[in-house]
Amino acid sequence: MTMTDPLADLLTRIRNGQQAKKDSIVTPSSKLRRNVLNVLEREGYIRGHSDEEQPGNKTFTRIELKYFEGSPAIQYLQRVSRPGRRVYSGANDLPRVRSGLGITIVSTPRGVLSDAEAREQNVGGELLCQVF
Repeated sequence: MTMTDPLADLLTRIRNGQQAKKDSIVTPSSKLRRNVLNVLEREGYIRGHSDEEQPGNKTFTRIELKYFEGSPAIQYLQRVSRPGRRVYSGANDLPRVRSGLGITIVSTPRGVLSDAEAREQNVGGELLCQVF
């Protein structure tokens, strides 16, 4: 069966894994998921991720979750643009999450970037999710 929104599935797996205090979680691998995980790792919200081969020639990504003094590093993780309602923003109109303490992950022509990186490169795009 095909998945309608793989990115929402990834975000839900991360939320559920942190709520269950897991050290790491496994999710099906895709290029978009890896790019979003690269942004989360650069910004310090996860410890890391790596691809693993599973039987049946399928690739999965193992995500190492991050905690600070027993509480998850990610307090808020919300999908913005959905398959039924796409949300776009220009470089000057990118929203700030919690007065700049959080990030918005943006899919731009230059790749998947955080809102600060997109502002620095002066590119806009589709708002994928917000993290705090």
